[in-house]
Amino acid sequence: MKRKNNLYENCYNINNIMQVYKEVCKNTKNKKKVRQYQEFKCIYIYQIYETLKNRGYKTQPYVKFTIYEPKERKIVSQNMFDKMVNHLVARYILYPAILPCLLDYNVASRKGLGTKAGLQYFYNYNRICDIKYEKYYILKCDISKFFASINHDILKQKLKRRIKDKEALDIVGTIIDSYEEGLGIGNMTSQVLAIFYLNDLDHYIKEELKIKYYVRYQDDFLLYHPSKEYLRECLNKIRIFLEKEKLELNRKTRLYSNREKFIFLGRKKNGRYANYRTINKKIKYKYYQYKNEKISLNSFVSTIRCYQSIESSRDTLKKLFL
Repeated sequence: MKRKNNLYENCYNINNIMQVYKEVCKNTKNKKKVRQYQEFKCIYIYQIYETLKNRGYKTQPYVKFTIYEPKERKIVSQNMFDKMVNHLVARYILYPAILPCLLDYNVASRKGLGTKAGLQYFYNYNRICDIKYEKYYILKCDISKFFASINHDILKQKLKRRIKDKEALDIVGTIIDSYEEGLGIGNMTSQVLAIFYLNDLDHYIKEELKIKYYVRYQDDFLLYHPSKEYLRECLNKIRIFLEKEKLELNRKTRLYSNREKFIFLGRKKNGRYANYRTINKKIKYKYYQYKNEKISLNSFVSTIRCYQSIESSRDTLKKLFL
């Protein structure tokens, strides 16, 4: 596929900056930051324009914190200036260069796909294989510390195969190297680069291993096949392939039969959530935020609608309101 050129100049196009400004202000949760940025809107936008036009961008230190739901993760946050540059690089350099080469089975962090598409593949594959085979097997793989294990040098080499524009490669390289260990979770560029990092693996599984039923959400992926022995062989080959990417599978990687229960993207095969307790905690927390005027009624209602089909969530709502 032909490498993309003339990408960098789109980052300092004033119309693109204005578009990203609106998007970042809308999606930033810290409204105090947003208000301060809006107060000096023209100054900040001009600074971004001048900095990018003169090729003088350098990332500022990250704010780092840890979240514990649904599992422990280290998250990074940027100031509004860096956040806008990050969005510009993602939208006008990475998206045009990377998205065309990705397979549809790679569903994370992409418009029109995401968790919903991943679960749809999951349910469809289960239904199709139930019809086609009396017995079949599912290889469920998970990569150990995926974001933290992404190798900067390997990632940059992959990008050179997609991007010809040297200035575009330079600013992407600056953002990659700004985080000392892998990629920082929380950046828009990190999400795009992460789904791209395993693109070669997607092609290998589909084209070399000839797996017909396959889906991946970031580092969590499933392979379906009627032969248990063949999936074991695939597992060994995937381990060898990942060694070249400086990655390894974790202990959650396992081979299941169609009669065994397993979880993908937090759901069981029948579509139910894996952990009702977690969902009830989320509803109670959203209710606390709404009561204390930290979120709008619309946001609270949206949360309820997400979980309205779950019996235990209905019980929780009754306790809160009755």
